[in-house]
Amino acid sequence: MLSDAVPSLRCPVCQGSFGLSGAAPFSLNCVAGHSFDAAKQGYFNLLTGKGTVFEADTAEMVSARNDFLGGGHYAPLADAIAELASPVLSAPGSLVLDSGTGTGHYLHTVLDRTPAAAIGIDISKFALRRAARMNPDAINLVWDIWRPLPLADDSVDALIVVFAPRNPPEFARVLRPGGRVIVVTPRSGHLAEIAERTGMLSIEPGKDERLAESMQEFFTPADSVQLDVELTLNGRDIADVAFMGPAGHHLQRSALLASIARESSVGATAKFNLSVFTAPERPS
Repeated sequence: MLSDAVPSLRCPVCQGSFGLSGAAPFSLNCVAGHSFDAAKQGYFNLLTGKGTVFEADTAEMVSARNDFLGGGHYAPLADAIAELASPVLSAPGSLVLDSGTGTGHYLHTVLDRTPAAAIGIDISKFALRRAARMNPDAINLVWDIWRPLPLADDSVDALIVVFAPRNPPEFARVLRPGGRVIVVTPRSGHLAEIAERTGMLSIEPGKDERLAESMQEFFTPADSVQLDVELTLNGRDIADVAFMGPAGHHLQRSALLASIARESSVGATAKFNLSVFTAPERPS
């Protein structure tokens, strides 16, 4: 239920606890009287002050992601994430945080397999409109990952980050001892068959090493899973997968579609690395 995740939230103004009031669209009201109303699409915008300088995904990028993921192309990845998260989400009252939830696709698979409550955060309102429809029982929040997370200490059992920025100190603060962080990154050669001619950004050398370095101060490495997914893509699929990622900020989708309109079937391999980190026990 939507209300199951509310006790873990904290007001971004005063850090007080929230309650949920009204009927859909609901309101979040903290103990000090600060109130945040849900948008008609079901998500909450908790950003205060000047907002963020982070470049959010556009409506067109989100639409491409929704179409591509909705086609089931990355279903094996969603299954792998759910399998890695499930061991710490089996108990009633457990909570999963999807940081950079996008359209909510991966979180949806996790929730299909566990009894967990859920919170999804993203900077894109366009993405959260779809996430709120995909996961109506989750709390979906507009939030900037570089700010302190609007969650209580030690409140999260599993935290998933799929192709999204990371804030290790804040992840460590909100994750319960023994909890898991699951980070998905592309490996070298990811979609190499189509990357260059569609303008997709290349994978930076040493990406996994930098991930491990950024996390090691706060977490213990627990597992690393390499997953290859063989794909057969048509022209529309190719345009969608290119446009739904960071390259979408500088690509023109209409030009991209025109350039690959004649493609009927192209084979490509998606290469992922799933890195699992655990939160150490707190000193007594």
